[in-house]
Amino acid sequence: MKSNDILIRNATIINEGQQFIGYVLISGQQIKAIGEGKIDNTYDYDVIDASGLLLLPGVIDCHVHFREPGVTHKADLSTESRAAVAGGVTSFFEMPNTQPQTVTLELLEQKMALAAEKSLANYSFFLGASNDNINEIVNADPHTVCGVKVFFGASTGNMLVDNIGTLEEIFKRSPIPVAAHCEDEAIIRVNTEAMRLKYGEDVPVEMHPVIRNSEACFRSSELAVTLARKYNTRLHITHLSTADELSLLDTGLPDQKRITAEVCTHYLWFCDDDYAQLGTKLKVNPAVKSASDKNALLQGLLDNKVDIISTDHAPHLASEKANSYFKAPSGTPLVQHSLPAMLQMVKQGKIGLITMVEKMCHAPAACYGIEKRGFIRPGYFADLVLVNQDQKFTVSKDNILYKCGWSVFEGTTFDAQVVKTFVNGHLAFDNGRINDNKKGLRITFDRK
Repeated sequence: MKSNDILIRNATIINEGQQFIGYVLISGQQIKAIGEGKIDNTYDYDVIDASGLLLLPGVIDCHVHFREPGVTHKADLSTESRAAVAGGVTSFFEMPNTQPQTVTLELLEQKMALAAEKSLANYSFFLGASNDNINEIVNADPHTVCGVKVFFGASTGNMLVDNIGTLEEIFKRSPIPVAAHCEDEAIIRVNTEAMRLKYGEDVPVEMHPVIRNSEACFRSSELAVTLARKYNTRLHITHLSTADELSLLDTGLPDQKRITAEVCTHYLWFCDDDYAQLGTKLKVNPAVKSASDKNALLQGLLDNKVDIISTDHAPHLASEKANSYFKAPSGTPLVQHSLPAMLQMVKQGKIGLITMVEKMCHAPAACYGIEKRGFIRPGYFADLVLVNQDQKFTVSKDNILYKCGWSVFEGTTFDAQVVKTFVNGHLAFDNGRINDNKKGLRITFDRK
C-alpha cells in the first residue's frame, strides 16, 4: 500500500541559482527531499514522471487586487486564486483598497478569515495607511502581516496619504515593511487639467503616460527613498515604471538592502506603442511608458537594482474598461499569465531562466522574510510548479479564469504552459483541472 508521499522525478529543476535534472519528494504539506539524478526506490510513492518538464518553486505574487470584500462583481478570492494557481502562482499579497478599505487590524483579520474559506493559494494582506491610522500600523504583528501599503498618489480606491507629518510617522514607527505606490499627486493634477483644456473629456488614452508621467513617479519615489534613508525604514517601492527611478536604487541582493523595488510584467512586455491597439485595457497606474523605459527596467532586473517581478493584478469588468479615458478605471488582470509571459521572454533571450525564478520566487520570500516558502528546500512548504516549455497555448476567453473574463494577452500565443501546481503539497492545478478541496494557508514571516 502506497503512502501519501509524492515523488516528482526526472524534472529539470530550477532552484537557488542552479539548473539540474533531479527529483523532489513531497511528504504531506512539505518538501521531504530534493536531489540530483535518478532515484530508484519508488515503492512507497505516488510517482510523477516529469521528464522534459521544468520544476520551479511556486511563484509568489506580492502585489494583487482580488477585490474582496466589497467589489466582488469584478473578482473575488475564489476566482482569482484559481486563476493564480493555473498560472503557477502559489502565494499572493493582496492590497487594501477593497470596500471597506483595510485600514484597521480588525478588517485585516476579516479578510484573512475570508481567504481561509475561499483561497486556493496561500495568502497575506497589506494593512492600508491613511492619514489617521498610525496606531493600527504600529500595532501590526510583523510575523503575520506582510506590510503596510502607502499610496503617495491616488489610484483606484483613492487612499492617498498626503500629510507629510503622517508619512514621517509611518516611516519612523512602522514595525512592518512599507510598500509605497509612488506618484506625485500635484504633478498629475496639473497634467490632467492641461489635457482637459486641450481635449475636454475626450482625452486619448495615449496621453495616460503624459498625464502620469516620469516626473510624477520620480519625485514621489525620491520622497519615499529620502524618508526611508532618514528613518532606516524597510521600504519596498511597488510597480516601477520609469528608467529615472532606477537611479534611486542600489545594486544588491534583496536581503542585503533596506530599500527594494518591484516591476510588473506589463511594464516589461508593453510600451506606449501598445495603447493604439489595447486602448484603456492597458490603462494602469503608474502608466505604461516608453520602450526605453521598458528596456531600462529589464536591465534594472538583470543588474539587481530591481528585486521582484509582480503583477499588480487589478481586474475590472470589460464594460467598465470600455468607457472614455477619465471614466475607465485603471488596472488590468495578469495573475494567470505572468509566468507564461516571462517564460516567453526567457525563450526570446531577454532574461535567463535562473534570473526569472530568482525574481518571481526567491526574491519575494527574501524581501518580505516569508517563512519556509519561495525555495525548493527540505522542510519548506511544497509550493511547486511543473511547466512544459514546449506546450503552446493561445490566450482566449475559453481559457481565461479571471472573473472579469478578459486579458490584455487575448490572442497571444505563449510557448510554455503550466502543467501542474502544488500548494502545500496539494495538487491544486492539474493539466487544466482545478482541485479546490483544500485551501491555501496564511503566510507567516520570520523577521528580526
